[in-house]
Amino acid sequence: MNVRLLVDGTTRSVEIPVGSTSAQALQAAAIAVGSLDRVDPPGYTVLTQGSTVRVIRVVERFEVESVVVPFERQTIRNEALPQGETRLLQAGENGVQEITYRILEEEGVEVSRVPAQAVVVAEPRPEIVMIGAQATYAPVAIEGRLAFVSAGNAWLMSGDSGNRRPLVVTGDLDSRVFKLSPDGRWLLFSRRAADSDKAINSLWLVSTVEPQAEAFPLDVENVVHFADWSPASSSVIAYSTVEPRQASPGWQANNDLNLVTLGESGRVVRRRGVLPPNAGGQYGWWGTTFAWAADGATIAYARPDSVGIIELNRPEFSPWSEFVPYQTRGDWAWLPGVAWGQDSGTLFLVDHGLPIGLEGAAASPVFDLVARTGPGGLSLTLTARAGMFAAPSVSPAEDLPSGERAYTLAFLQALAPLESEESGYSLTVMDRDGSNRRRLFPPEGEPGLEAQQPVWAPSADRLAVIHRGDLWVVDLSSGLGQRLTGDGLTTACDWKP
Repeated sequence: MNVRLLVDGTTRSVEIPVGSTSAQALQAAAIAVGSLDRVDPPGYTVLTQGSTVRVIRVVERFEVESVVVPFERQTIRNEALPQGETRLLQAGENGVQEITYRILEEEGVEVSRVPAQAVVVAEPRPEIVMIGAQATYAPVAIEGRLAFVSAGNAWLMSGDSGNRRPLVVTGDLDSRVFKLSPDGRWLLFSRRAADSDKAINSLWLVSTVEPQAEAFPLDVENVVHFADWSPASSSVIAYSTVEPRQASPGWQANNDLNLVTLGESGRVVRRRGVLPPNAGGQYGWWGTTFAWAADGATIAYARPDSVGIIELNRPEFSPWSEFVPYQTRGDWAWLPGVAWGQDSGTLFLVDHGLPIGLEGAAASPVFDLVARTGPGGLSLTLTARAGMFAAPSVSPAEDLPSGERAYTLAFLQALAPLESEESGYSLTVMDRDGSNRRRLFPPEGEPGLEAQQPVWAPSADRLAVIHRGDLWVVDLSSGLGQRLTGDGLTTACDWKP
């Protein structure tokens, strides 16, 4: 039988056996069909006398188009400017995105245009405008450098509380890590990851002494519980990581410990793993936190079931105190607060106490503030029923003529000690042996503080805390507090020389 072929603008006739298909007809006529070409009717169709087979040539090509990505406009409340005054902090710049289209043409006519790839060639730079929101609070003298996070941005006070300037204005600081170096020249902080499915956050560094310094990453991701400077060096940072998970709480802890060493420019010159990922004891999925000793040679660890130390020259867990983990009945685990004494031999920690009723040991509501001097050494209960978020904090040391290093211990005392998970807290100080205990802040009758670790001034005469979303400075001798911010958006702070 004869069939007609329409190919490339020409008509051909071909003779094929009865029962042949469209594909066999094209093969008989030695007509090549490309992978994208279409055959009408399809190649499996059985033909009859006089049938017509058409080959539609399809061409694929790619076209790149550049489009402008408009910049965003952001506003930041700045209490250093008078009310209503505005100031351009950063000029906006549009970005550029290249979109690659996949285009299909049939017989020279475009029939399909689909985006195949989009690449941002230049990120847009947001326009940032400061809006004055100057509070009426009297300026307070600030010794050294006091840094704080407000609305996801980092700010620095120095000289007095009226002299403040922005350090980082990206609006994405998550306050999990916010630490000034021992000399106050660098700020270590964490930023939320743009793609939360692949990472939780990342560690960054910015100079506090260079005007308009640019922050830069340390190439460290997923730090939830711990990252801090060595007290003995402004060039060594320790940190622990987690692995992101879709299930609550959003991560699986590695319970590892790592060190990075920085050069003069702040760039990483060495990385070192101290502890490899490990199970982390009971509730190890939540994680482990750590605390540097003043000598920079020892680090305390705190897990839901134990507290102990790690010698950097012999990295292994050495338990000092073990207890029954607190049963939270939720998707979180309680970690005991820890702080080193200035002698690097005394460890202050929150201990999960024995039950007081018919509840099991895991449900005991008792949390005591305890001082330990080593495994099997002296154990002294400084404050019974302090609360699960007592968060001890040791003041800078004063060297006495006798050679003794004197310091003061600050902590948070639960207002409802047996309901400390939901209780507010009061800022309390005492001598390192538990004597001369005094409540400082807030005054009686006011709402208590939320869980946090108090921050000492370099001269140990004041403390910084966050109360109802604002930064406060509390005088140690009088207990008087002065509010330094008024936007209610402060989430973290640190204070160094």
